[in-house]
Amino acid sequence: MTLPRLHPLAIGLASALLLAAGLTPAWAQQADHTSHHPETKKAAKPPSSKSVDLHAGHPPTAPKKSSDDHRTMDHGAMEHGAMKHGSAEAADSVRSTMDHSAMDHSGMDHASMGHQPGVAKDLPPTAEPHEPIPVVTPADRAAAFPDLHDHAMHGTSINSYWLLDRLEAWDADEEGTGMAWEAKGWLGSDLNRLWLRSEGERAGGTTESADVEVLYGRAIARWWDAVTGVRHDFGFGGGPSRTYAALGVIGLAPYKFEVKATAYVGESGQVGLGAEAEYETLFTNRLIGQWLVEGNAWSKDDPAVGIGSGLSTVEAGFRLRYEFHRQFAPYVGVVWERAYGGTADQRRAQSGDIDDTRIVAGIRTWF
Repeated sequence: MTLPRLHPLAIGLASALLLAAGLTPAWAQQADHTSHHPETKKAAKPPSSKSVDLHAGHPPTAPKKSSDDHRTMDHGAMEHGAMKHGSAEAADSVRSTMDHSAMDHSGMDHASMGHQPGVAKDLPPTAEPHEPIPVVTPADRAAAFPDLHDHAMHGTSINSYWLLDRLEAWDADEEGTGMAWEAKGWLGSDLNRLWLRSEGERAGGTTESADVEVLYGRAIARWWDAVTGVRHDFGFGGGPSRTYAALGVIGLAPYKFEVKATAYVGESGQVGLGAEAEYETLFTNRLIGQWLVEGNAWSKDDPAVGIGSGLSTVEAGFRLRYEFHRQFAPYVGVVWERAYGGTADQRRAQSGDIDDTRIVAGIRTWF
């Protein structure tokens, strides 16, 4: 059967009527428009059946805040593929990828968000403390710092302290066993005291030197006493005895150096000076090291007692003690002594030795 041939004018009129009625053929809607752009035909890919609607989790009527300037947000830095919209993980992902440096925070209404710089949330700022601090008056200052002129700064009770600082022995090669001592103590109040001091030495069974001092001490400054009194040197081995007037100081110098310095004036204008510095190192609470340096000088020669003018003797030593009890401690140590000036000349004439080093052992006690 042969179909009748339609006139071209009739075909055009029918097409116009269909377009006007909205009845476009389905084949026209599914036309491949990529044929008009051959350069993009290879890039086009068919839609995947597993594609995800990225905005499925957004509420349909979510309002947009005018305070957030989203036009300046860096949406290109957001990883939308890793986001899970509508969940806490999605919020964390958005915050971690947002470029906050590009956001216009100046336009945000921080007051409506509850952000108040320097003020805790829900706590309104206050201009003044609840109880204003009162002004300090002269009466307040007088009550805080009372007059101390009439206050008794020193006690009036009588106390005492006695120390046998050194009682030691050593083994001398030529003279046999030697022994030495040094003791001191005081009796009185905090302001006024009676001081007693003594030291001496024996060697080969003979007392070579011994002296005793009786002094009055007066507190002149914090940690310092001035002393004045009499010193007497005993004459042993047929030698004469000597008596001197004494004037000096006793105290604790900075860095806890115990210092003793005394000047002596004797017969015929003989003037002497003795100085001693002592320092203690605590290795433990009971193991203590004692460092000692002592020197003597005289203005004139006195051959009868074996001293010469100028610097006479210098002694340095270190003693390590262990305090089994605070009032009783044995020790061992090493002591070096040397004579100088006229004293050295006299020792050379008598024995030929002007210096001596010895190992000592002894005890220290006080009460």
